Amino acid sequence: MNEPDRADLLHYLQAQRDSVVAIVDGLDEAALARSVVPSGWTPASMIMHLTGAERYWCHGLLAGQEVGPDPVGIGAVQAYREQWARSDRALADLALDDRPRGPVPPEHVPLSDSVRTVLLHLIEETARHAGHLDVARELIDGATGLGPR
Repeated sequence: MNEPDRADLLHYLQAQRDSVVAIVDGLDEAALARSVVPSGWTPASMIMHLTGAERYWCHGLLAGQEVGPDPVGIGAVQAYREQWARSDRALADLALDDRPRGPVPPEHVPLSDSVRTVLLHLIEETARHAGHLDVARELIDGATGLGPR
């Protein structure tokens, strides 16, 4: 596949994933399970949301595969890392202009006309939630400016 923008898209997605992990690095399980925002989400639940998002968009929608339940018995960060490795393998088999192989719900049509569009959505989604995690981390222990830049 000659896709000059593939490397850039994957680079920016990975940079955001790395930011998520760096932001919560050093937090113990109690801190990961602590909500510091009125909506009630925790750093662990936000990371599991991102894990589920990658599983849904890369496997269910793009690859047309069965999407299983959230992993159990492992921490949120480990589950996220394992999922992004699976996502990367699924994406490697798809061209950026490929259409989704799985069913696309009506509300996801604008975000899913191609692998490229889904990658852009995942970058945006991961960056948005990395920002949420930045704020939560500051509220938990005062740490700021975390994550690769």
